[in-house]
Amino acid sequence: MFENLTERLEKSFKLIKGQGKITEINISETLKDVRKALLDADVSYKIAKEFCDRVKTKAIGQDVLTAVRPEQMIVKIVHDELAELMGSTETEVNLKGSPAIVLVAGLQGSGKTTFSGKFALNCKEKKGKNVMLVAGDVYRPAAIGQLKVLAEQIGVFVYTEDGVKDPVSIAKNAVEIAKKENYNVVIIDTAGRLAVDEEMMNEMAAIKAAVNPSEILFVVDAMTGQDAVETAKAFNDRLDFDGVVLTKMDGDTRGGAALTIKAVVDKPIKFISSGEKMEALDVFYPKRIADRILGMGDVVSLVEKAQAQFDEEEARRLHKKLAKDQFSLEDFYQQIQQIKKMGNIKDLASMIPGMGKVLKDVDIDNDSFKGIEAIILSMTPYERENPQVINGSRKKRIADGSGTSLVEVNRLLKQFEGTRKVMKSVAGGPAMARQMMKKKHR
Repeated sequence: MFENLTERLEKSFKLIKGQGKITEINISETLKDVRKALLDADVSYKIAKEFCDRVKTKAIGQDVLTAVRPEQMIVKIVHDELAELMGSTETEVNLKGSPAIVLVAGLQGSGKTTFSGKFALNCKEKKGKNVMLVAGDVYRPAAIGQLKVLAEQIGVFVYTEDGVKDPVSIAKNAVEIAKKENYNVVIIDTAGRLAVDEEMMNEMAAIKAAVNPSEILFVVDAMTGQDAVETAKAFNDRLDFDGVVLTKMDGDTRGGAALTIKAVVDKPIKFISSGEKMEALDVFYPKRIADRILGMGDVVSLVEKAQAQFDEEEARRLHKKLAKDQFSLEDFYQQIQQIKKMGNIKDLASMIPGMGKVLKDVDIDNDSFKGIEAIILSMTPYERENPQVINGSRKKRIADGSGTSLVEVNRLLKQFEGTRKVMKSVAGGPAMARQMMKKKHR
């Protein structure tokens, strides 16, 4: 996400590096390159020009402190303007009402159904809501089937009416049942088309009038760039939606939609979605995204993702096991599962300041853990808890069972043992760490 834009902006800022102060000449050269970078990221010419004009106005005559270099000042101004362009602050979804009704709209293939499932899980787990999903896409049987699968996966009820082709009556009936059975949130997944047409717009307007939603979210594929912005404008003109959801942010997106959609429709981006995992839904924080665009990472989001997966009770249990040198391969396996739930591995790593640039051309497969998982799962429960008993014959059996080699099994066991020692020293505190260092240097 934003990798190319980040690289281009970094090159732009180098044009002013080494300059003693910001001048009309050096800021113009820098911003000329910034404008090109934004255009390459699929930002419209009008918005890119207005953005650079605002940066230039703020930069010229700016008092540059002795401790701050001109390029640092420009980065700060660009960062603030990027955040402002995307909405400045995050915006909450309105879940007021009994029940709160959320209407999900967008073109076919934008990711509405997957988002509906992700949002249902988000409401259930993070907000403690009793959620009902509604299958309102009556034209595409696969959409109803997909929603049923997702609902079962996350443990949420889905309302369907087999054979009924009237999405308005389905939505109304679902809301009535939700009121009787005390559902807090009703999420209505609606039908899309390959392109904006009058029939779809009339249908969406009719559903809106029938159920009076507390929130209308427009779902758009971030990979479609400026087309996404134009589609959002067409939908907003008719529906007056409340917020935008950008999907497929882990794909080959240049970032233009994220940067300009707020400026065009004057509606906030509320969520960004990436991948198929139900947990892969994030609140859109403009300032954090600006940090990532400028290669500063996003440690806060990384910590929040980790906190969502690792509860305090589990942390205490692991700490005790580590201190007693009882951390097992079974514990190791469970930690891998938690990390995988956090999202795309490369995206997670890029949240660490400076890592985005380092990993730009590195292919990190999300299935990187498969070999390790296969080896561990080929062990008996006793072997996972007591890896010291794994001798030559057991290693051969494990390698054969996991489809790997003895070399890979030995490598995993060696790496695990090294990891366990380090983790034990950390759990044991500074004294334990110093003792380990003495042994290492003897």
